[in-house]
Amino acid sequence: MDNVKAVGEAAAKAVVDVAQGAIEAVAETVAAVGGKGGAADELPLPEDRTQLLALHREARRRRDAAPEMSQARADAAFEIERIEIQVARVERAMDPPLV
Repeated sequence: MDNVKAVGEAAAKAVVDVAQGAIEAVAETVAAVGGKGGAADELPLPEDRTQLLALHREARRRRDAAPEMSQARADAAFEIERIEIQVARVERAMDPPLV
């Protein structure tokens, strides 16, 4: 029975170690991206849903073409997020809303 308990504790420690490593990696990525300027450097997005969807398609293409774990992929992913937020704003403002 002690052997089973020891194996369980070792597995739990391994999971905690992996989780802490992931947290540190995310923190490093956020710190690297956070120093990148932010909203002041970004161009304003259009108010037209069709234009936004075209930008979204292009950003997805750039993200998918970029190497995994690269800065270009992260930048494209953040751009996709920004565009999706703008699409949601435009859709909520429609009469009647699309949501």
